[in-house]
Amino acid sequence: MEDRFCVGVITKPHGIKGAVTVYPLTDDPDRLSELESITAVKDKKEIELKPLNVSAKGELLLVTFEGINDRNAAEELRDFELYVDREHAVSLSEDEYYVADLIGMKVYDKSGVEGTIKDVYRTGANDVYELKLTDGREVLIPAIKSCILEVDIDAQVMKTDIPEGLI
Repeated sequence: MEDRFCVGVITKPHGIKGAVTVYPLTDDPDRLSELESITAVKDKKEIELKPLNVSAKGELLLVTFEGINDRNAAEELRDFELYVDREHAVSLSEDEYYVADLIGMKVYDKSGVEGTIKDVYRTGANDVYELKLTDGREVLIPAIKSCILEVDIDAQVMKTDIPEGLI
C-alpha cells in the first residue's frame, strides 16, 4: 500500500504574487487548506510546502505557499505533484477505498474469472473499475454492491459477481 497519496498537480503560476494553479486529484480539495505541510515532487526532487491560502477557480484551485512570493518562484513549482502522507489523508467511510489501494488488486469473480484492477474511473453515479483479466481481455465493471462482494485491502483481494455480458 502507498504511504502517501497524490492530491494534486501544480499546473502553472497565477498572477505575480506567487500563487499557483493546482489541478486537484482528491474528492475533498478544501482539505488542502487544513494541511500543515504538503510534499511537492518532480523528477525525484522533493520540497516541503506550507499552504497558506486555497481557493476554488472553477475545477482548479488557486494556492499560495509560504515563501513563494513572486511569479518566478511560482514558476519553479510548475508540474510538481502534491502528496500527503496516508496519516493525513481524508478519513474514509465504510465501503470506501483509496484508489491507490485498489490499483493492482487481484480480482476473483464467482464465475471463475480472474484479473487485476488496472484503473479506477470516477463517473459521478458510481466508480468504474477497469480490470485486466488473466486471458488478456480488459473489462469495465461498476463499483456497486451487487458487483463488488468483498474487498480485503490487507490481502489485496476483491471478490466480485460480474453481470453476464460484461465479461
